[in-house]
Amino acid sequence: MQFDDDANLDSSEVQDVRGSRVPGGGATIGGGVAGLIALLLGLFFGVGPDQLGLTDGGEEPAASSSSLAEVKRSCRTGKDANAREDCRILAVVNSVQDYWRQEFPRRQGRYASAQTVFFTGRVGTACGAASSAVGPFYCPGDRRVYLDLGFFEELRTKFGSTGGPFAQAYVVAHEYGHHVQNLMGTLSRAQDGRTGEGSNAVRVELQADCYAGVWAHHATRTPDEEGRPVIKKLTDDDIRDGLDAAAAVGDDRIQERFQGRVTPESWTHGSAKQRQDWFYQGFRTGDMAQCNTFR
Repeated sequence: MQFDDDANLDSSEVQDVRGSRVPGGGATIGGGVAGLIALLLGLFFGVGPDQLGLTDGGEEPAASSSSLAEVKRSCRTGKDANAREDCRILAVVNSVQDYWRQEFPRRQGRYASAQTVFFTGRVGTACGAASSAVGPFYCPGDRRVYLDLGFFEELRTKFGSTGGPFAQAYVVAHEYGHHVQNLMGTLSRAQDGRTGEGSNAVRVELQADCYAGVWAHHATRTPDEEGRPVIKKLTDDDIRDGLDAAAAVGDDRIQERFQGRVTPESWTHGSAKQRQDWFYQGFRTGDMAQCNTFR
């Protein structure tokens, strides 16, 4: 994945609270057993931590002036995105939102932008306090995507993904897929408490994968406000990295790796094959109308 060196990045779409502390001290989710339980239940790569009841409050994240200034100072152009991970994620956020801002009016809708919050360790959200153990997530209560950049290394080392820049882009685009669902009123279908292969929870996650693929289809042709795409080039290898990341976080792969058996009745995100198939469906067609996982 290559960014246009001369494209300007919009740092206002990212809030950086890395190094800050959650006001009041308190997430009840942590590493070790609690973190493993969260992983086995499939919370990560999903929507807010309140789904598992593993929260103790809804504090807003407190920005660290030093870290925020660092992003604004260091992440200015596509050239920076080609050189730094945090700038790369910012560039992907810009590209994903550029696409949805232009797609919604074509469907007689209006897209409302959402921030991505970079954090380390733990963070307070409108969905409650959460730790990095839950992985990336979207909180519909405050319409923000939450991301500890350390997850990308875990995606490779703990979950067996090949990694790579586009694997990271897939994660971000998936979370913004949840934001699209929230704006369209479909995200709430996942909150009926049911799990399993045909559950609404799985269908919501697979649709977010499909929406990530739709963005990828258009990424190199989606202009920013200045009329130039932020992303200059996507290769076949990039798409393979995205498909590999989608498979690595399939419920069956995670269950086999962490509990030694596969229990489809507890799935909340779908199998490795399902996640790959729906991402590729979006990428192949470039049409969000082809992402109806509820049929």
